[in-house]
Amino acid sequence: MPPARAWLSWSSGKDSAFALHTVHRDETVEAVGLLTTLNHDADRVAMHAVRRELVEAQAERLGLPLHPVEIPSPCPNAVYEERMAGALAAAVADGVDRVVFGDLFLADVRAYRERALADSGIAPSFPLWGRSTDELALEMIHAGVRAVLTCVDPAQLPAEFVGRAFDRDLLADLPDGVDPCGERGEFHTFVWDGPGFASPIGIAIGEVVERDGFVFCDVLPRRQLRPGRTARRVAGGAPRQRE
Repeated sequence: MPPARAWLSWSSGKDSAFALHTVHRDETVEAVGLLTTLNHDADRVAMHAVRRELVEAQAERLGLPLHPVEIPSPCPNAVYEERMAGALAAAVADGVDRVVFGDLFLADVRAYRERALADSGIAPSFPLWGRSTDELALEMIHAGVRAVLTCVDPAQLPAEFVGRAFDRDLLADLPDGVDPCGERGEFHTFVWDGPGFASPIGIAIGEVVERDGFVFCDVLPRRQLRPGRTARRVAGGAPRQRE
């Protein structure tokens, strides 16, 4: 029997990247595309605030086509579901059998995804579900996932963590009660290198802003550093801008 054809629900972050790594090791599933939602006005991944250009760079290095779904901001749920239904119809036309999600333990999120796919002809898959997040975070790092925190919820994690590398030092510094994978929304990440990447994506950490109750850092392609600026490296290899 040929392997099931799958699109990855792609947030640009570590959970998506590690779910893809898991799929690559499963002979019964073949990853054939990345499905991501983009804020139409900002041209960025929602919540992660990652530029389209960087998500396209991820897809290019992974050798997979990117299937963006444009959504407004704010996005009414009815509009979101309409746009996603269109994307799922395109997936079915492409012979896709399932969509793979990087969700870890939030039952309400999983139930929502299962309902959304119920009549689509596509099955949901949750290869990381129920794993210990303490162990999973370390396994991600050991496997070579290299990521930077792009968004922090300051109600759960100090704002100073934004822009930091997702590494062992970060895990050691997380306050008590913060999930090491950020599954409760404590933080979101962008992966600039990892399993399956043909090469790392050169990035720099730009402006840090607070918006809508969250703290974001602007992750820039290295070539977008402004004249007169240099970059110094921080843990994990991602450079931070300075004058």
